[in-house]
Amino acid sequence: MSAANLHSLPTVRDKVSKEEWQLRTDLAATYRLVAHHGWADMIFTHITVRIPGPEHHFLINPYGLLFDEITASSLVKIDIDGNKVMESPYPVNPAGFTIHSAIHGAREDAQAVIHLHTADGVAVSCQAHGLLPISQHAMLIHHDVAYHEYEGVALDHDERPRLIKDMGTKNLMILRNHGTLTVGRTCADAFLRIYYLERACTIQVRALSGGTKLNPTMDGVTDKTAGQGRNGFDGPIGGLAWPGLLRLLDRKDTSYRN
Repeated sequence: MSAANLHSLPTVRDKVSKEEWQLRTDLAATYRLVAHHGWADMIFTHITVRIPGPEHHFLINPYGLLFDEITASSLVKIDIDGNKVMESPYPVNPAGFTIHSAIHGAREDAQAVIHLHTADGVAVSCQAHGLLPISQHAMLIHHDVAYHEYEGVALDHDERPRLIKDMGTKNLMILRNHGTLTVGRTCADAFLRIYYLERACTIQVRALSGGTKLNPTMDGVTDKTAGQGRNGFDGPIGGLAWPGLLRLLDRKDTSYRN
């Protein structure tokens, strides 16, 4: 289906549960917010949401649409093996399936997964020291960041066990020489984490480009700030920020709700 016919796509609202429709709306909003912040990589990278239930179905972007074109109805529903479980005119990116299915299958708490290829996120992923605790944004997430070594474009399902092992119980990951990734119990929580991770990466890139000595922070202060960060994610702050983010989108374009 061409982008020109995008808005003629029939709504699936009456074909899914009320819970799934809410997840579709939140996921479409997350794609639009990523586009709003300039974090999209054309039609590449992915954001997914698992639909509650024993089937382990999840929603993923329609491969071929830009992030600012994605709507609640255009999202593709697939199973843990990457098969469509609901009719859709769009294909699914196999690389997105490999990474996201691994995390959704192993982490019951990871209902939402965001993976990006931003310039600053990839830049930090290429730096040997990784994310430095040099800013408040970085310190708030410091002890919750995992790392996974680059193994090529994520098409090989054999990589999934290593990805899961490297992530463990952490909620943010830097994919070496590749990009960034976060998980959350909701789209709001996953988005809050990716916002802080991407912000920390941008600050680090700018600080290192200044050519002057960085101001270090004491380990005790870093630990204290990281502890404060744990209390803010998965609920309190994400839940407060999300309605405002939706209002921002609605002022721009409400079509993500279709």
